[in-house]
Amino acid sequence: MVKRSAIAIVALFMAFGAVFGIHYAQALTGYDDLVAGNLIRGETFTAVYYLGADGLRYVFPNDKTYFTWYTDFSTVKWISDSDLARIQIGGNVTYKPGVKMVKINSDPKTYAVSAGGTLRHVGSESLAISLYGSNWNKMIDDIADGFFKNYTLGTAIASSSDFSASAQTSGATSIGQDRSLLAPAEIELTASGFDPICVGIQAGQGVRFTNTDSDKHSVTADNLRWGSGTMLEDAEYIKVFDEDGVYSFYDGYDSSSSGAIYVGTYSSQCH
Repeated sequence: MVKRSAIAIVALFMAFGAVFGIHYAQALTGYDDLVAGNLIRGETFTAVYYLGADGLRYVFPNDKTYFTWYTDFSTVKWISDSDLARIQIGGNVTYKPGVKMVKINSDPKTYAVSAGGTLRHVGSESLAISLYGSNWNKMIDDIADGFFKNYTLGTAIASSSDFSASAQTSGATSIGQDRSLLAPAEIELTASGFDPICVGIQAGQGVRFTNTDSDKHSVTADNLRWGSGTMLEDAEYIKVFDEDGVYSFYDGYDSSSSGAIYVGTYSSQCH
């Protein structure tokens, strides 16, 4: 089963890359010149990603998802494969709100997409017509069952006054805004330890750890539930914290070096 899934994912990216059809290499953009909101791809593979404000790259599951957000590939920036590998994957991009309705093969229901990848059931043909016009049945895309988990289920649409496709679309100014992505707090791993030793952040925000030392370091949670592994010079590791709490960590190469992340209601405790 695992092997088949891996083959399916490779086939998906090959097919998606063929649709992208970006044939001519551009001058490479340097890692330090990238900014949040860029569309990026590596030298070898044609898959295109969205670079979020959180420092992570987001995957377009297929070409249909991509074209709800963009009309072409003219703004895609090429970066080296090594730079692409430095950027962790944060998840999958969902449909731009309001553009299309969606369904999956294992569920007969049709859903409108609202902000943040929230699906709202469209319960009747008459309601679909009022929302998307007489050609509503041509405004439905199928989502593979495996990608359905990228979405959340919201309340059903009760009437045409309960949902405006155009307002949803105009309100989604970018993928980052739609996902409420936040810039990460910064902690450096130095020869003398973590700097700073603590940060306070919002739930859903991340922390970027950067090794600015020439020696190896690592970030390891005290409870061993997350960690960076070995980090060479200039290596980065981002961890997003979704729930309130205090998350302590240490350097696996120097256990005397430690720190903590204070999330949500605990954020003021970082001094």
